[in-house]
Amino acid sequence: MSFFSVRTTHRRTLGLIVAIASLLALTSCKKPETKPEPKPQPLKEVKPPLREPVSFADLPGWSSDNLTEAWPAFLASCSKLKHKAEWNAVCEDAQRIDAVKEQEIRTFFESRFTPFLLRNLDGTETGLATGYYEPFLTGSRTQTERFNTPLHGVPDDLLSIDLASVYPELKGKHLRGRVKGNKVVPYFSREELVPSEKMAEKVLLWVDDPIDAFFLQIQGSGRVQLVDTGEVVRVSFADVNGHPYQSIGKYLVEQGALTLDQASAQGIKNWLAKNPTEKDALLNVNPRYVFFREDAIGNPAQGPLGALAVPITPKRTIAVDPEFIPLGAPVFLATSQPNSERALRQLVMAQDTGGAIKGGVRADFFWGFGKTAGERAGTMKQTAQMWLLLPKPRTPVSVQTKEK
Repeated sequence: MSFFSVRTTHRRTLGLIVAIASLLALTSCKKPETKPEPKPQPLKEVKPPLREPVSFADLPGWSSDNLTEAWPAFLASCSKLKHKAEWNAVCEDAQRIDAVKEQEIRTFFESRFTPFLLRNLDGTETGLATGYYEPFLTGSRTQTERFNTPLHGVPDDLLSIDLASVYPELKGKHLRGRVKGNKVVPYFSREELVPSEKMAEKVLLWVDDPIDAFFLQIQGSGRVQLVDTGEVVRVSFADVNGHPYQSIGKYLVEQGALTLDQASAQGIKNWLAKNPTEKDALLNVNPRYVFFREDAIGNPAQGPLGALAVPITPKRTIAVDPEFIPLGAPVFLATSQPNSERALRQLVMAQDTGGAIKGGVRADFFWGFGKTAGERAGTMKQTAQMWLLLPKPRTPVSVQTKEK
């Protein structure tokens, strides 16, 4: 190899080394790429549980309640709940409990149930307890000048559509309406129904007071003394026109006609007595209209059939929102007597529902039948806490076989 070739090769090698060194120098001086910092993600809202298991010692007044008074109502619930798998065993065992032995009943509940503190959707633990009752009206089977307010049965053209078959998430929801042409439209409102001649064939009875008839619809059932036949019959909730319930008491408060503490059933009746020309306009504020059926009165000490289809028990039945509380279940209610701070703490059964009863901590307390019950129900608007009692799951018994 010539000197020129060796020198050229050396120069090329030296140039390559310099080029690599320069590249490394540039690379080492270059700032590393910085990735953008991740944006902070908003914290997910953590909602409190709507039911929290507690112990019976956490239930205020549990130890002082006379559970023998609640036992018949619980057995009535079991007549329906026993067909459900989670209730079958506990309802069967309840048949062996001595109904007059309070301690035996208490031990049964404490050993077979878990109490759950109920909360509202916003996480609060207190709610509202109101009251309802079975009113007593005077009526007739024939229309007269005195008995001129009708109680209607279910109209033939009322449609009740169960949407759960198409939309399972709407289980328990029914759409009421009527056919007009080739469409289903909302059913008639109270304002449209009351003067309508189309309902003439669906009159069950006539009563003598339109205001009492209005409050009968709010209560859902009542008894009527028929002066022309001498009978006392019960009219019970059969269906509804599908319009949402609107409180006329709340409306009068919003209009400044009544204060909040005056907006009881009796307060509303007093206002109407002073403003008779406003009667129809006020009652029509509530577009909801209830249709009845006539029932015989079996045991006068029992109330009408509730939503669970069992007779409701005075002072031991409540109406609830079934979206939060399963119908038939025992509930421990801690509230106070109407217009009082005296405690009302006792075990009740969730055996009924109501158009205005919505929410997790919401109860309508059934006071029973008659004037006194009506006075208590009409003035009850108390703060309440509630605990749902659910059966403990049964631990399966393992069977060991002997080795051969």
